[in-house]
Amino acid sequence: MIRSRIWKFGDNVDTDQIIASQYLLVTEPTAMLPFVFQSLDPEFAGTVKPGEIIVAGKNFGCGSSREQAALVLKLLGISVIIAHSFGRIFFRNCINIGLPLVTMEDFSSIAGQGDEVGVDLEQGNVFYGEKVFRFPEYPPHLLAIIKSGGLIEHINTAQED
Repeated sequence: MIRSRIWKFGDNVDTDQIIASQYLLVTEPTAMLPFVFQSLDPEFAGTVKPGEIIVAGKNFGCGSSREQAALVLKLLGISVIIAHSFGRIFFRNCINIGLPLVTMEDFSSIAGQGDEVGVDLEQGNVFYGEKVFRFPEYPPHLLAIIKSGGLIEHINTAQED
C-alpha cells in the first residue's frame, strides 16, 4: 500500500512541462531535478517529498517520447501517478523504470492538492477519505516489472533465478 500527499496537475501536461528540453543536455539525471515542473509549479522540485503522489487530468505525459520525463519523477521519489489518461509512450517509459501509473477517470476532479490518498496496486484500489475507488488491476507481468523496480531489474532478477 502506498499512502501519501497529493500534488495535483491539470490536463495535457506534456513531457516538456515535466522537464523542459533545455535541460536534456545535462548528462547527470539528478542535475535535472531542480527544474522538474518549472513552468507549472516552480516550487515543486524543492518541496516535493519522496513517496508523494501526483494526481492529474487527461493525457498526462503527452508530447515527446523523452525518457527523462519519467526518470526525473522517479528520482524525485514520486511513488505513483494517478491520472484520467496518459500519453502512451510516457506510460510505457514509466513502467520500464518501475514508476506505477493508475488510470482513473474523473479522480482528479475530486482529489485536492495536499490531500492524502492511498493506492493498493495489487488489489486495484484507491483510498481517498472514506471512499474506495477501483481501477483495473495491473496484469501480473506488468506488476512484476514494477515490483522489481523496472524492466532491466526485472530481467536481471529473472536471469539470476
